[in-house]
Amino acid sequence: MIFKVYYQPTKTINPRRENTEALYLDAKSEVEARLLVEENTDYNVEFIEGLNSKALDYEKQSENFKLTEF
Repeated sequence: MIFKVYYQPTKTINPRRENTEALYLDAKSEVEARLLVEENTDYNVEFIEGLNSKALDYEKQSENFKLTEF
């Protein structure tokens, strides 16, 4: 399943909505997606959203859509 992970680029600064970024991961579960991000980055994960087929099709239309691999 593809997950959209909302995160702050650093854990040292207080989170601000304006700094929230997103990446897309292919993982078996939300737990696995969180572990992948936490083990491979210093990001502060805010929220992880599983994308159904319609949501995924919508996200693919964005120029920012790119699956992240660790």
